[in-house]
Amino acid sequence: MGFGFGFGQRRGGHLPVELTSFVGRAEELALARGALERARLVTLVGPGGVGKSRTALRVAAGVGERFPDGVWLAELSELRDPELLPATLAAVLELPEQSGMKPLDAVVAHLQGRRLLIVLDTCEHLVDGCAMLSDILLREAEGVSILATSRQPLDVPGEHCLQIAPLARDDALELFVQRARAVVPGFAVADGDQGQLRALVDRLDGIPLALELAAVRLRAVPLAELVARLDRRFEVLTGGRRTALTRHQTLRTAIGWSHELCTPEERSLWARLSVFAGSFELAAAERVCAGGELQAGGVLEPLIGLFDKSVVQRVGQDGGRYRLLDTIREYGADRLEESGGGAAVRERHFAYLRDLGVRFEEGFFTPRQTELHHEARAGIADLRAALEYAYESGVPGRAEEGLRLAARLWPHWRARGALSEGRYWIEKGLERVPGDCPARAWGLLVTGMFGVWNADLALALERTRQAEEVAARVGRETETVGPIARGYIGGLRALCGEVSFEEGLAMVEVERQLLLACDDLLGIALHHYEGALVRAVLGDVPGALELCEVGLARLEETGERQMHASTLGAYGLISWLAGDRTESPARLRQALEEVAGIGEVLVAGLCCLGLSWSAAYEKRYVRAAWLLGYAENAQRLHSAPIGLLPSVLREQESVRKEIRVALGGPQFERWRVVGARLSGPEVLEAVRGDVDTPGAVPGPRGGVRRGGADALTRREREVAALVAQGLSNREIAERLVISKRTADAHVEHILAKLGVGSRGEIPAGPDA
Repeated sequence: MGFGFGFGQRRGGHLPVELTSFVGRAEELALARGALERARLVTLVGPGGVGKSRTALRVAAGVGERFPDGVWLAELSELRDPELLPATLAAVLELPEQSGMKPLDAVVAHLQGRRLLIVLDTCEHLVDGCAMLSDILLREAEGVSILATSRQPLDVPGEHCLQIAPLARDDALELFVQRARAVVPGFAVADGDQGQLRALVDRLDGIPLALELAAVRLRAVPLAELVARLDRRFEVLTGGRRTALTRHQTLRTAIGWSHELCTPEERSLWARLSVFAGSFELAAAERVCAGGELQAGGVLEPLIGLFDKSVVQRVGQDGGRYRLLDTIREYGADRLEESGGGAAVRERHFAYLRDLGVRFEEGFFTPRQTELHHEARAGIADLRAALEYAYESGVPGRAEEGLRLAARLWPHWRARGALSEGRYWIEKGLERVPGDCPARAWGLLVTGMFGVWNADLALALERTRQAEEVAARVGRETETVGPIARGYIGGLRALCGEVSFEEGLAMVEVERQLLLACDDLLGIALHHYEGALVRAVLGDVPGALELCEVGLARLEETGERQMHASTLGAYGLISWLAGDRTESPARLRQALEEVAGIGEVLVAGLCCLGLSWSAAYEKRYVRAAWLLGYAENAQRLHSAPIGLLPSVLREQESVRKEIRVALGGPQFERWRVVGARLSGPEVLEAVRGDVDTPGAVPGPRGGVRRGGADALTRREREVAALVAQGLSNREIAERLVISKRTADAHVEHILAKLGVGSRGEIPAGPDA
């Protein structure tokens, strides 16, 4: 049980670093920035490969100061199911959606009262879903603006479309020359080369992706031969007419030309790599793409060749992962279908992801747990693709395997705060696997567990009962489903009033002893962590503390962190309610530290709630206010099952009143809002640094990000200087040519960053 806490996500306003130079587009950038001042939805429209995404990111970077709550990038190229759009956006916004609240409702609630820009990149394959999402956000959250990229308009009321055309000739020449110099050191343009360069960029219609692919060929052939070969190819395709190809055909032709210049092994690998929906590692490519003329040991060389030709890109901080651009992937997928080998490659792709699920389950209670979480996060796009394939392929047995894969990943869904997505995939599998089998028993049990964590006790009781019944009929491979389910049933029946507290606890205890006897770590972890919370709710605090101690002792030796931190967090909260003011905060801080390594979201909110009580007990009321603000915001957004813990509710309300009285209403509200707007990493660093105000926090790489004037952006420093001169917010808006609302938001953020309570406390000369 608990609230959302988004660890390890990219902060709002942190757009990807540009790895190559940006050329041209001055007019489009100015038009887009101007359009965002007049319209709240601006869509950059153009053909594939024309540079819509790069242009959008450059626009977003240039308007960030208009949006006090950040610029948030949602890259949609890897997403295939429109139903997952709200959950994907929730993850981008560092908004775990593990409650009974639908992801879209949680996103809307989170965005109301905030002023931010959302970049929806690559919408064309989800155009209806993106249109519906954009329409709802624009209507329900008036401070939100959207910058979208798509090959076609979204057709949403109020949308402003801006066509992104291919580069003008001079800019296209500059781009080609820059990319040529990157691949051929010392590349220079002689006077006699100008005509050939102009012919080349004209033939490629100024399409950036086509130009970049062509530039790579200079490694192998001189410019004159490159132009001649390309010219001959286009004349063959157009019957000698130089203008007959559309821009879409031009790009496809340029990609096809690059394809023809590849070796047979490289072409084969290109086609097979198209089954990866997201990024991949070499080991995955060797497992999925090997076969026939490509053996596992023979994948590396053609992969290097494709990288050298800019067909494959490296991604990630360490460069250990690769990906195909969308247009390149589409071309490869067509070649794969033509080859007739697509079914075998997709089968190997599914098998690889199925085995990832097996490794995740088998290695969960080991020190490898953190590594497995990271592997699942990095592979989420391909996990989705594998689940979709399992359910839709029609291959006998695949749907059952897909259901088991989705259920095996329950710790991943929980850690990402994506219970709704996990439930979506499991429910889809349950629909396709109606008969009794181990996969169905596990799917029912996991959705029952999700019901507990979402405070949907009716669903939890229904599903755990069904899981126990299926497990009893199946028997084999579900031995532990039965006792885990029956333990849940006992506690849930007591909470729902079907049986007395004593009867419910007795049922739970029988199953706990059975799980201890067979040393089932999953059952032990769940029953001691959640059983402790149930006992605390039912009034048996000593019994609850004993369960925590037993569970921690058993989990400590495994090296796993997710369930250990969950149990430790419950231990800290229950021990505080039992009157322990010394050990409880230390346990909560340790639990918070442990969940940070894997991005666990369920327990961290409760840890912050307990730590706010500790801060108030120490009379550190500012610290208590922002910790409480974070925890209460999580409650509001996620409908976390706090209502199941009446003693927690009473303590929360008592501490809230104490903090408000100590700080005064305005100061309490200000610091509560500061806490509500902190990200997971910021809260972790503030707790780790034991600071009273989250403005002076040790940075994630050991540096110190200080509060005060040096924490302000350039625009905020300008606003602060004008405030210090005595100008009103309206006068500031007129002076800086911004809206009054934007000026108000800037002043509010400056007050929070500087840690002062009024405009009069903003120091003169904030640049100092």
